[in-house]
Amino acid sequence: MKLVAVTSCPTGIAHTYMAAEALEQAAVAAGHEIQVETQGAAGAEALDPAVIAEADAVIFAADVDVRDKDRFAGKPLVSGPVKRGINHAAEMVDEAVAKAQAAPASDTAAAVPAAPAGPKLGPGAKLRLWLMTGVSYMLPFVAAGGILIALAFVIGGAEIATKVNGGAFEGVTYEAITDPTQILNQTGIAGLMFYIGGLAFSMLVPILAGFIAFGMADRMGIAPGVVGGLIAVAVGAGFLGGLAAGLLAGAIVMALKLIKANQAFQGIMRIVVIPLVSVFVVGFIMLVVVGKPIAEAQSWLTDWLAGLSGVNAVLLGLLLGAMMGFDLGGPVNKVAYLFGVGALASGDYTVMAAVMAAGMVPPLGLALATVVRGKLFTQAERQSGKAAWLLGASFITEGAIPFAAADPLRVIPSTVIGGAVAGAVSMAFGASLRAPHGGIWVIGLIGNPGGFIVALLAGTAATCLCAIALKTAWRSEAASAADEAAMPVI
Repeated sequence: MKLVAVTSCPTGIAHTYMAAEALEQAAVAAGHEIQVETQGAAGAEALDPAVIAEADAVIFAADVDVRDKDRFAGKPLVSGPVKRGINHAAEMVDEAVAKAQAAPASDTAAAVPAAPAGPKLGPGAKLRLWLMTGVSYMLPFVAAGGILIALAFVIGGAEIATKVNGGAFEGVTYEAITDPTQILNQTGIAGLMFYIGGLAFSMLVPILAGFIAFGMADRMGIAPGVVGGLIAVAVGAGFLGGLAAGLLAGAIVMALKLIKANQAFQGIMRIVVIPLVSVFVVGFIMLVVVGKPIAEAQSWLTDWLAGLSGVNAVLLGLLLGAMMGFDLGGPVNKVAYLFGVGALASGDYTVMAAVMAAGMVPPLGLALATVVRGKLFTQAERQSGKAAWLLGASFITEGAIPFAAADPLRVIPSTVIGGAVAGAVSMAFGASLRAPHGGIWVIGLIGNPGGFIVALLAGTAATCLCAIALKTAWRSEAASAADEAAMPVI
């Protein structure tokens, strides 16, 4: 049996490639041929159309909208989240084979609908898919813009923002730079980095909104989504406004696409009518109806974050840290991460530090556990532990997934506890971070780096000790053998 597959996740760093490897191994083990297209952060190397034409069935293991999925029209399809592709690859392969065998011979060759018909998703699953699509396109802007701004402060000092934007700093008044082409001459490389990073950061909400709408309504959703996101920024509605604008734009375009136009007017509908109507309606609703209430909610959230101190700040760090360790790069983890990014955009840098510390802990803690008590882990786990050191240090939480996939009942509680400890300790020490990513490699951008490292060490130790304790108390030879056979290695 010939199969093709597409794997994709919001960050496109770890889950995407782990699912591809797991599917390839499962298909080969079952005696089938498979070719996998990874739609990751480095882009996608598209499957050859001839390979798709010859395929008997298609597998989608994706947490975001699969790009150009009309290529697979008419093929028997099995789809699911990317974690299913990692943890239950053999099951997905078997299901695809069964669907291919049950399909009439003419089905796979027929030119049928514009998109493959897969299993029906529930409302919650659809919402998650749409939101993760928006997040996946926003993340490069987050990383590039945030790190550029952080580096600008390191190089140019705390006054660099005032030098670029104008205002008073420690008794010195600076004029705003009105000609961007003169920024390098007047403020040096630090000012240039701050300006470019600020432009990238200013696109976070429009890109988030535009690609949420894209996930819902395909390309026609991008224009109203981006415009709605720009309005959200203009009225001060921030990330909450971006989420609302994206969902609103997608829903409006989906509704407009249901209108049956005469064949002669279909081109005009797509090129003129739908963009015109959707942009105006989204803009009207955002400006007149929902913009102000959402802006007030965003303002309340910003003020609440700014007012956090003492026990409340520690509890917030504990909660966000536990979320970062819960599903290791999944939706709950991404909610906590986006909360940190939102706080960063609002000028609160302590939340981002807590989130990053907690996200680094799961791979580091489990890597340490494989060193401290290696006999509790399979050979495959010990090999994955070596890679987990670098992944954890780089803030790639997904480095812990091989352990969680093989032994979730013991690993996930350990990563949740470790993440909670790291987040709480980071907030207690008041560690801060102006960059949204980078792990240990951006230690120079961290405020109170000593406190951050203490939080990282505490969380790593907590994860390690919990994993060892749970595996020591409930570990069976059968489980070890099953893990050895089933676990993906990275």
